[in-house]
Amino acid sequence: MPRRIPQPLPAAVAVRLEVRDDPQAISAIAGAVGEAGGRVRALVTVRRGGRAGIAPDSPETVEVELEVEDVGEDAVVAALEPVPAVVSIKMTRAMGKVFGKRVIVVGGGAQIAQVALGAVTEADRHNLRGEKISVDTIPLVGEENIANAVRAVADLPRARMLVLAGSIMGGEISRAADELRAVGIPIIALSMVGSIVDHVDLVISDPVQAGTMAVMAVADTATFDLARQKGRRL
Repeated sequence: MPRRIPQPLPAAVAVRLEVRDDPQAISAIAGAVGEAGGRVRALVTVRRGGRAGIAPDSPETVEVELEVEDVGEDAVVAALEPVPAVVSIKMTRAMGKVFGKRVIVVGGGAQIAQVALGAVTEADRHNLRGEKISVDTIPLVGEENIANAVRAVADLPRARMLVLAGSIMGGEISRAADELRAVGIPIIALSMVGSIVDHVDLVISDPVQAGTMAVMAVADTATFDLARQKGRRL
């Protein structure tokens, strides 16, 4: 299966909405954005907001974060104001502008700590130059849990790299790694026991170095090209 290369997303505007907790509210919002010529990039229910008013029969509300591309802020507000389900509108900032690209680290806690050390230190260097790279970690044990996490990286907004940090991985984790790489997200793994080392883009023995190189691979201000290192073990 040919690998897809992630393309940079167009600029987006973000809006925080308080909407009636109605099953039809989200479809109405998406429809209004579409009619205005916009495309919904992301829509997340942030939290339940309580009641829209003080009357006993005031409707329950939820807060929704919406990111839209292809239209400006004024057009988004004009499109959403007439929607009956929308209680209030507040412009905010798209997560890509706030947190930027994400490096995801999954595996054993001790190894993750060292990978994070290298990744955060390297991200700091590039972020001082204007980049925005964030590092997310989750310590997990068990083949099924790790495989599920690997597959879920494809659904994480702004995820650009996965680092697998552990002492033994294979089986379903290796199959999940193949699926993730097929959608264009590269993987760096620590040198470990198991078949995973044959299903990633790069294998690195030192966890601090692995974190450093993961950030270098996604940074625009670095010259490191992961594609030229594919299949190597360092």
